Amino acid sequence: MRKFNVKVNGKAYEVEVEEAGGAPVVSSVQAAPVQTAAPAPAAKPAAAGGTPVPSPMPGLVLKLLVANGSAVKKNDKVLVLEAMKMENDILATADGVITFSVKEGDSVETGTTLASIN
Repeated sequence: MRKFNVKVNGKAYEVEVEEAGGAPVVSSVQAAPVQTAAPAPAAKPAAAGGTPVPSPMPGLVLKLLVANGSAVKKNDKVLVLEAMKMENDILATADGVITFSVKEGDSVETGTTLASIN
């Protein structure tokens, strides 16, 4: 008998295989998945305090439309995010001074804090 760890649809299982006539045969499969630790993705630091401007989808930051430290009004366009070959305007979530957490060319995931407005 030889034991192997096998991954199926993202879940790890421990299996025992017996060689019979030169061809491996699965003799048992553990019902409970084997616990494997995957490294957590590193989160980008959020700008300190204020109202966050989260990314609504994964994409690429194409252009910052206002300067860092500029005064913005709620619903002002603050950056352009490319997702699925479409350009999406990201709007300010509040009135205040904007501090960006990303720069042009950054790839972001859904929920990433793009900026903070104080």
